[in-house]
Amino acid sequence: MRIGIPKEIKTNESRVGLTPDSVRELFEHGHEIFVETNAGVEIGCLDTDYQAAGAKILPDAKAVFDTAEMIIKVKEPQPDECKMLSEGQILFTYLHLAADKLQADLLKESKCTAIAYETVTDNFGGLPLLAPMSEVAGRFSIQAGARCLERPQGGSGILLGGVPGVDKGKVVIIGGGVVGTNAAVMALGKGAHVTMLDRSSRRLSELSLEFRDTLDTIYASAANIERYVLDADLVVGAVLVPGDSAPKLVKRDWLSKMRPGSVLVDVAIDQGGCFETSKPTTHQDPTYIIDGVIHYCVANMPGAVPRTSAFALNNVTMPHVLSIANLGLSNALNRDSHLVNGLNVCEGAITHPAVAHALKMDYVAPDKIFNLKVESV
Repeated sequence: MRIGIPKEIKTNESRVGLTPDSVRELFEHGHEIFVETNAGVEIGCLDTDYQAAGAKILPDAKAVFDTAEMIIKVKEPQPDECKMLSEGQILFTYLHLAADKLQADLLKESKCTAIAYETVTDNFGGLPLLAPMSEVAGRFSIQAGARCLERPQGGSGILLGGVPGVDKGKVVIIGGGVVGTNAAVMALGKGAHVTMLDRSSRRLSELSLEFRDTLDTIYASAANIERYVLDADLVVGAVLVPGDSAPKLVKRDWLSKMRPGSVLVDVAIDQGGCFETSKPTTHQDPTYIIDGVIHYCVANMPGAVPRTSAFALNNVTMPHVLSIANLGLSNALNRDSHLVNGLNVCEGAITHPAVAHALKMDYVAPDKIFNLKVESV
């Protein structure tokens, strides 16, 4: 199969779809890999590294899109990239369509087959291709939030770990999944007082056992969320509804009751955000203030640490890339119901029910397009 790796063009995005090690793996399986020049230069992966691994270097994105049968990216295709996609071409990347109708419309118009990392599932009920970026984003959310709390950044001047004789900073994490758990690891590591809210009693029990008495676990009722958010120095929004829009759990009118200089970090911003006042920002201009509360809503937080993020992502995407490349898309789908769950757009139709619900578009089941012997899970 001819596989293409364009350079990411989203603002402040330095990750790359395939590292040279991944290219070598594909090359040794007999595939042709085409990499846009300087696609990995910002994480220390040079054109010469890709060539040594077996790739051919192309001068621009159009040449990559025109040549490849499958495009491997990191972030959702920007409008100019969507217009370079062609009918039947496979796109494998993060899409986050629930909050991006324009992208959905452009992907439908292209009639490509778009598979989203974030909706591929596994046997354990998890989202394995989202997990490593969720780990990075969870840990990074505390790093970013702690920075925002510094007075020169407009924060309240709180050191999360405090010092002897002075209160620790209060961190509230809404959502006990991969993001929330990794945020808790970092916040506790900094010495903060950490409270985790989640709606799953089973998950709260697991967290209590995992962290023992270092973490406070609270059921995420509306009243409890309000109570703990209003008393927090740093709030991390870490909720996820796979494929669908994030619920708005922190209300606009709460902000005026929070301490000035408190910080909200919305890791769910790719899915529309879980705070009513959230709007996407960039690493170049990451924050804004409403009612004295700092909002950090960068839509690609792992992009701030692109080398760590790119290598972690490749570890989990490569088995699926190899499966599609070695077997062909139809055969790969027939062998893996979890990959079927990654189908978001195909032949001009939305093929994931949660995405269709979020965008208020018609849903077409994948087995109406492919002759599938497996069922999505």
